[in-house]
Amino acid sequence: MLQYIGRRLLALIPVLIVVGVIVFTIIHLTPGDPASVILGESATQEEVDQLRQALGLDQPLMSQFITWIGQVATGNLGTSVFSGEPVAQTIIDRLGPTVSLAIVACMVSLCIAIPTAILAVWKRDSVLDPAFMSITLLGVSIPNFWLALLLILLFAVVLRWLPVAGYVPISEGVWPWLSHLILPAVVLSVQQAGIISRMLRDGMLDIMHQDFIRTARAKGLKERVVLIKHTLSNAMIPTTTVIGASIAGLLGGAVVTETIFAIPGIGGLIVESIARRDYPVLQGTVLFVATVYVIVNLVVDLAYAVLDPRIRYD
Repeated sequence: MLQYIGRRLLALIPVLIVVGVIVFTIIHLTPGDPASVILGESATQEEVDQLRQALGLDQPLMSQFITWIGQVATGNLGTSVFSGEPVAQTIIDRLGPTVSLAIVACMVSLCIAIPTAILAVWKRDSVLDPAFMSITLLGVSIPNFWLALLLILLFAVVLRWLPVAGYVPISEGVWPWLSHLILPAVVLSVQQAGIISRMLRDGMLDIMHQDFIRTARAKGLKERVVLIKHTLSNAMIPTTTVIGASIAGLLGGAVVTETIFAIPGIGGLIVESIARRDYPVLQGTVLFVATVYVIVNLVVDLAYAVLDPRIRYD
């Protein structure tokens, strides 16, 4: 097990190198100049050139890339060209809202997906099963921005039950914190719930035909006990991979959702960095997101090994 974890952690290095090369290349090929954005339209060309020289943007791209990779290798993600703050500290400051949103969205998606999948399997020979398929397809297909605008219009503007946008730390109260996260969490959870429930339903239907399920029924166990204790518990094992991937995506920053609801998280940081042409922040944030994906996938694989007794890492 330890050797497997070590190999997976070592595999993180080439992944981050490839991600760094791609991100660095795309960012620097995109039209726009950070010096011009910082100084504004009234700045002269001489002032722009001086700032570019001070920021090191006048160096060849290869030299800039080597310098940046050397900084990352020492744990330094660089300094924001816009605010002058360390990139690592900027990411840490923005991580709290994204983690809060990811936790709430994950809980909402599981609360929707698991009961829905159980109901679909329980009533698999009724009209509920095709209705379930249609609803999950609709949930996966609905654009996040469109659903977000509808929810804001209904619950924030018309009914005035929830705030329109913004974020409040949990230190200022549980309900103010939660009330600002309900709508964006629902927007993110609809698509995730559709994927998880579809995966869980298919897994439960496959397990329903296994021999140990027939044995459980032959022992006289009630159908709900067979469905929940035996079928659901075994179907959750492969579903953990889907749940892990959704968590990694949420922690990586829901760019559109955080932008619409004005949540100062990782997604909002990415949008701001693109608008400001803040190369170090954008590069560091993308590297952080890639690292989160790899680590979460590793944790999911380990959890899969713990839950499934058939898997052994020798």
